[in-house]
Amino acid sequence: MFGQRHGSRQRAVGRWEQLSAAPLTLLSVVFLAAYAWPILVPQLSRPWVVACEATGLTIWLLFWVDLLVRFALAGDRLRFLRTHLFDLIVLVLPFLRPLRALRLVTVVLNLTRRTTEWARGRLALYVSATTVLLVVVSALAVLDAERGAPDASITSFADALWWAAVTITTVGYGDFFPVTAAGRLVALGLMVGGIGLIGFVTGSLATWIVERVADRDRPEPATAADVAALRDEIAALRARLESRSPAGTPDPLAVDGAAVGD
Repeated sequence: MFGQRHGSRQRAVGRWEQLSAAPLTLLSVVFLAAYAWPILVPQLSRPWVVACEATGLTIWLLFWVDLLVRFALAGDRLRFLRTHLFDLIVLVLPFLRPLRALRLVTVVLNLTRRTTEWARGRLALYVSATTVLLVVVSALAVLDAERGAPDASITSFADALWWAAVTITTVGYGDFFPVTAAGRLVALGLMVGGIGLIGFVTGSLATWIVERVADRDRPEPATAADVAALRDEIAALRARLESRSPAGTPDPLAVDGAAVGD
């Protein structure tokens, strides 16, 4: 009885996730646009800034609704909380104004979850898309935190994008760096998240180069055309031997020719 109830709840969660997948993806893109617009266009009029903030807050609350619905439908709610603790943290912390950039983490989680489904079996595509998304989101977040701060070195999106690319690749030129607490928090998240992604990218590139070098020394496999040419040569040789052999002499190539034909 308990197993049937648990299974039905799991199916209910699965149905909800299927129904909410496309809307949440669209909401994530809209949220990212509403967050980025005032940052990329500092001279945006106040009404538009308020509209973007209201849009972002509304979508963020809808992310809360999604989490609460999945929690209500879950069979083992304690296990759900344990396995979705990170999702809960990134939804709770942005209530604090200095940590509002953490709302972008929810967007990244939603978009990468969809990317996993779209790129199933194509791990390189998934990692590449996640890396680009992480760089862009980090650039937006650090520019939002740094712009207007005293002695800030990151004052434009181009600077922020360059800083994010240099940081995630662990190059660290030091020409741009965050000076605020929020900016350094973004940098910490980018460093931690980027280590695994960049490690996978460099490892995949090294593996591809090694395989390409190894393929040069590997003999070419026999093709259908090669087998057909061999069969023709054996048939021609057998015909020549038959024309020279007395009648009734066994054909030495009959067995071999049949084997090749098979």
